[in-house]
Amino acid sequence: MTIPSLLGDGQGNYRVHVVGNCGTGKSTLSAYIATKLNVPHISLDALFWGPGWTTPSDDEFQERISAAMTQSSKGWVIDGNFGSHSGTLISDHTTDVIWLDPPLWFYLPRIFWRTLLRLLNVIPTCAEGCTETWGEVLSTKGIIWYCISNHGYCKHKFGEMLAHTSITKGGSMRRLNEWDGDLTMWKAGLEEMLRTH
Repeated sequence: MTIPSLLGDGQGNYRVHVVGNCGTGKSTLSAYIATKLNVPHISLDALFWGPGWTTPSDDEFQERISAAMTQSSKGWVIDGNFGSHSGTLISDHTTDVIWLDPPLWFYLPRIFWRTLLRLLNVIPTCAEGCTETWGEVLSTKGIIWYCISNHGYCKHKFGEMLAHTSITKGGSMRRLNEWDGDLTMWKAGLEEMLRTH
C-alpha cells in the first residue's frame, strides 16, 4: 500500500509541521503546502523574534502559537523548530511531520545567498525589525556559523525522532532529502493526492 504524501486526520484536515536546520527550505516548502491545502502558513521565526531580536517568554510564545493554530478549522502548516520553547504544543496537534534533511554542502550556499540579500535589503529579514549586520553575520553568533554547527545536532535530534515516529512504522514523520530527489517525488505525490480527493 502506498503511503500518501500527507496523512491528515482522516477527515480532510491537515496540520503539518516542517522541521530541519536553517536553510534547508522549511519556509519555502511550508508556503507551498499551505497554498495547496488552502490553510495558514505559520512561521515560528515570525512569532518568536521581536524587533531588535527580542524574545518572548515560553508561555507568551506558546500563546502566540495557539492563537495562530486556531485561525483555520481545516488545519495549518508550521515551519520551524523551537522545541525547547514550544514544548509539546505543536506535536500534540500535528498530523504530519516533514523533516527536510539535505546534505550540508547542498544547502549552505543558499544560506550565504539569502543572508547576502538580507544584508543588501533585497529581501525581508526573518522577522520584522530583526536586522543583521556584516559583523554579526560573520561572527560565531551569526546565521552562517549557526547553520554549520547546528547541522549535526539536527541530524541527531530529528534522526532520533524519525526512529520512533516514522510513517513506515505507523507514525507521522517522514524525511525528505532534496538532493536525492525525494522532495520532487513527494510534491508530485501531493499534487496527485489532491487531484484525486
